[in-house]
Amino acid sequence: MSHYAVLLILHLFAALMFVGTVFFEVLILESVRRHVPRNVMLQMETGIGNRARQLMPWVLAVLYGSGMGMAWRYRTLLAHPLESSFGLLLTIKIVLALSVFGHFLYAMSLRRRRRLASTAFKRIHLSVFCHMVGIVLLAKLMFHLGW
Repeated sequence: MSHYAVLLILHLFAALMFVGTVFFEVLILESVRRHVPRNVMLQMETGIGNRARQLMPWVLAVLYGSGMGMAWRYRTLLAHPLESSFGLLLTIKIVLALSVFGHFLYAMSLRRRRRLASTAFKRIHLSVFCHMVGIVLLAKLMFHLGW
């Protein structure tokens, strides 16, 4: 198996875990909030949050590490992204991924300073959700769109 194939598999599984977590939190957990008593919801959020804080740094390390390794293969296209549709779409995908990482760092910063309020948490998750939808679409479209 080639080096690139290993990176691709690692990237896909890490993306599955990260995107799945974000989708679960935004699409399922938020709608459950209305049907569950506040104290139960707080316990659920605490448990899920604790597990996510244990797991997500490793998932993100694999996701971004493998992504950088795969991007190396396309370094000549990335040097001139406007010269091909693939290079442009890959560049946009990378920018969105860097923005997601920035969201993650911002949320961790707010959490450390004990300023991660519920509204900020929801906004960050919704923004990351939208970014992830874009990244997933670009991951597929960049191999099928051309101009």
